[in-house]
Amino acid sequence: MWYSFNGDDLILHLRIQPKASSNDLAEIMGDARKLRITAPPVDGKANKHIITLLAKMCKVAKGDVVIESGELGRTKRIRIKAPKKLPEGVQR
Repeated sequence: MWYSFNGDDLILHLRIQPKASSNDLAEIMGDARKLRITAPPVDGKANKHIITLLAKMCKVAKGDVVIESGELGRTKRIRIKAPKKLPEGVQR
């Protein structure tokens, strides 16, 4: 499963595709879901972009989106603290 809940927090397992033509959640790949982003994987730009994108998607502050693992890789585990809106495909 590409997502789980830890109390009120949403945990996402994502495979990042940088320098894509659009920002969106794509197909499920095993136990992760592909997240396409337009930002390049340079100087932390991709991570900042991911945090901003997921914060908007879940209607939370940027400080409530934390990259727990995979900061330097394409496979990331991300915690969203008490999301007000769930991303497409996520059910409680």
